[in-house]
This record gives sequence, structure tokens and C-alpha cells, in this order.
Amino acid sequence: MSDEGQKNNQDGGMVEEPLDLVRLSLDENIYVKLKGDRELYGKLHAYDQHLNMVLGNVEETVTLREIDEETYEEIVKKEKRKMEMLFVRGDAVILISPPVRI
Repeated sequence: MSDEGQKNNQDGGMVEEPLDLVRLSLDENIYVKLKGDRELYGKLHAYDQHLNMVLGNVEETVTLREIDEETYEEIVKKEKRKMEMLFVRGDAVILISPPVRI
């Protein structure tokens, strides 16, 4: 990537390719959206080139959608749970959002 296309973050790290953004989020709380209407928020401890990740102090939110058989209305339920440590398989990852830096 050219110097013009490089972005400098507040920590002085350079973002030259997509995984650099993940690298700069190590030991930070990140948001991860997964297939199957699952969302995770937790501290990124480790990752690899396949986006397999180890997250700590994780809050998982699972969105369940059902159709009421009588009214045909969609019923949306959210279930939350907390886990101390979680391995996330990279092929389930849709989106990773790094921490907000002001």
C-alpha cells in the first residue's frame, strides 16, 4: 500500500492491511458479529490469519426469531450469557469492530 493509503492511529501503529487493524486491537475490547445472529463483545487475547480468535470476559448475545403460528407475527428474543474465555472459529466471523479511539 502506498504512503497515501496508510493510516496512522493514535498509538503510532500503521494500518497497511486489514489484519493490522485486528493486531492494533489486541488486549482491547472488540465487537464481533458472527453467522447465526450471534454477537460477541470481549477482550481480544489472540488471533490468527484465519480470524480464529481467543476472547476473554465475553458477553454473547444470540438473537432468536420465531413466527407466531396464530398471528404470523415475528417474535424476536435476545438471550445473553457471559463466559470467561472463548475460542471463536474464524469462518463464522462476519464483522470485527475495533475499540473506539477518541
